[in-house]
Amino acid sequence: MPSVEHARVLSGKVAWITGGGSGIGFAGASELAQAGARVVISGRTEKKLREAEKRLKELGDVEATPLDVADKKQVAQVAKDLLARHGRCDILVNSAGLNVPKRFYKDLTPEDWDKVIGINLNGALYCTAAVLPAMRAQGGGLVINVSSWFGRWIGYPGGAAYGASKHALAALTHHLNLEEGMHGIRGCVIYPGEVATPILNTRPVPPAPKDLERMLKPEDLGRTIRFVAEMPAHACLNEIVITPTWNRLLLGGKEISLGPRVEQ
Repeated sequence: MPSVEHARVLSGKVAWITGGGSGIGFAGASELAQAGARVVISGRTEKKLREAEKRLKELGDVEATPLDVADKKQVAQVAKDLLARHGRCDILVNSAGLNVPKRFYKDLTPEDWDKVIGINLNGALYCTAAVLPAMRAQGGGLVINVSSWFGRWIGYPGGAAYGASKHALAALTHHLNLEEGMHGIRGCVIYPGEVATPILNTRPVPPAPKDLERMLKPEDLGRTIRFVAEMPAHACLNEIVITPTWNRLLLGGKEISLGPRVEQ
């Protein structure tokens, strides 16, 4: 079993997690709180966020702040308030993300494109930009961006907007390391394969229960986020790919074909 000292290795650190009300964000918040960090979770749905806050408070020092990351003014204000309360931000986890059912060119609308890009990509940039000055001033920091398998390889099921946003999220991460490593600031982009979270319900054909059982669980990503956060400041994990052992994105499946079906 890990020692008490190891279990609290993030004591004194402040972590901000977007999309923290459920799924990967909630799992990451759980792990970072148990590691000793003071955790601030943000999310769009206040009721869900408050329920998550109540559960997480049993594990550590956690507070919730409602936020729509696509709103740059809201992001700036939440970051300002966070820094005023805690004086620093050591870890930012950009986990807020979504997809839309009508995701293929045949039915994708500009409005849905804007919705996906606004949260998945712009939101991550707004949050990162909001805490970078504080990270520079304190001499270091870590930004973890939760991308996707579809942000590492092109995949038909994700659709154009989701794929574009997740590929661009990877570029944001690598540019952060190129430009801010000299200030002690590190970035890591995580590319999960299929994870059993509610976002899968927005697929045109949701996965069957037996397939969900074989997928990664949010807790697997929570432990991955903690692993990255607990690395020493001189070590930068630039990217991590994590998939289910039974990886349907390689093995295939009737609703995740490599392209649209042609009627014979």
